Amino acid sequence: MDPAMVGAIERDGAVLGHWRPEGRWSLVLVVKLALSVVLMSLVPPIVTAQNDTEPIVLEGKCLVVCDSNPSSDGAVTSSLGISVRSGSAKVAFSAVRSTNHEPSDMSNRTNTIYFDQVLVNVGSHFDLASSAFLAPRKGIYSFSFHVVKVYNRQTIQVSLMQNNYPVISAFAGDQDVTREAASNGVLLHMERADKVHLKLERGNLMGGWQYSTFSGFLVFPL
Repeated sequence: MDPAMVGAIERDGAVLGHWRPEGRWSLVLVVKLALSVVLMSLVPPIVTAQNDTEPIVLEGKCLVVCDSNPSSDGAVTSSLGISVRSGSAKVAFSAVRSTNHEPSDMSNRTNTIYFDQVLVNVGSHFDLASSAFLAPRKGIYSFSFHVVKVYNRQTIQVSLMQNNYPVISAFAGDQDVTREAASNGVLLHMERADKVHLKLERGNLMGGWQYSTFSGFLVFPL
């Protein structure tokens, strides 16, 4: 064999590129190593999914996933197709009667107890004109009322109405008390667009109902 063909390139003491058996094996190892590097560069990285409750940061905003398959009520879908609860989903209201106004023709026809001042109306879901609350989303809501009768010896019965059906009632009938209140409270399961208002089921509010209150808020969405 021509001596010029024996050895030209040496690396780590092993002669590569010649015809000796040990040199051939060294060349094979180098080729395999090079192929492995090329193949690894072509494999896409493995993406690890976050669990259902782990915060997800998108474009500088932190969104907390509340449900892996939530309903559409009160939820926002991100650009990644992840349904999250909106941080603006707070709902609350509180209305009062600030004057001793006599019942109007409208209230006499419908027996609805009307209020004339709103103290809190987060989300604007309480309508002062109709004195009714309209649920913006499905959820559990808390309601309470305190209806005062003034200089009235009749017993009154006040009911909280959900979609025009009475849910709870309260009574005030002490004839020796100048001002007496019918009060009650309840938690309700409500669907979107359910309506709640107060109705005078018995008696009258002649003389007015100043200082009466009607309040409610969303406990949590469903």
